[in-house]
Amino acid sequence: MEHTLILVSAGESEWKTSDLFTGWIDVLLSKQGVEEADLAGRQLKREKVQLDLAYTSYLKRGIDTLNHILAQMDQEYIPVVKSWKLNERHYGALEGISKRQTAEAYGADQVQTWRRAYDVEPPAVDEDDDRNPVLDPRYRKVDPAMLPRTESIKDVSDRVAAYYEETIVPSVRENGAVLVCGHSNSIRALIGYLDGLKDEEITKLEIAPASPRIYTLGDDLSVQGVRDLF
Repeated sequence: MEHTLILVSAGESEWKTSDLFTGWIDVLLSKQGVEEADLAGRQLKREKVQLDLAYTSYLKRGIDTLNHILAQMDQEYIPVVKSWKLNERHYGALEGISKRQTAEAYGADQVQTWRRAYDVEPPAVDEDDDRNPVLDPRYRKVDPAMLPRTESIKDVSDRVAAYYEETIVPSVRENGAVLVCGHSNSIRALIGYLDGLKDEEITKLEIAPASPRIYTLGDDLSVQGVRDLF
C-alpha cells in the first residue's frame, strides 16, 4: 500500500516585509500569505488529493495556512492535530528584532552564522523575557524543560525528526494521505530527514511559503517518489 505525505510551509507573515526575526512570536498571515495558502489548497484540490489527517503548529500563521488550504480543498472536516514541535525555529533574543538592527549590533557575519550555521544558537532570551515560551499560556501543559529559549537549525531538526518518528509515522502508516503544515525551518528539517540530506545541505535548503511538496511512501514508509507543485 502506498501512502501520501504532503509538506507545506506557512504562507508569508505580516512581519516578512519588515524583515524581522519572527520565530515563535505569533504574527498573522499577510494578505499575500492568505493568497499563497489559498493557491496551495486549489493546487491540491486539482491533484484530487483526499486527506485523512493534518498536522500543524501552535502558531496562528501555521494554523491559518492549514485552514485556508483545507477550505479550498473542501476538506475542513478532517481531523487536525496541533503540536508545538512543528513550530518555527526559536530565534532567541533576536525575535522581534530586524535583521538590519542585529547586523549593526553584532556584525553581518555573526548574524549570518546564527541564521545558517547548522549547530550555532543565537543568544537565548532571559527566563523572565516575554518571548520565553514558558510564560506563554498556550504551552502551559508542556514540560518547561522541553521548551527552548533559543534554537539552532540542528535543534529544530532533532525535535522535528523525533516528532515525525513518534507521532507522524504511525498516523501515516494507518492513513492514506497526511498533510503537515509547518514553517520554513520545521519543513526544512522534515525534508532533510526524509531526503537523507547532510547537515550542510539542510542549511542551504530554500523553503518557499505555502508550496506543497508531495511524497509517495512505500509500505515501509521509505520514499518512493517526491514532487513539488510549485
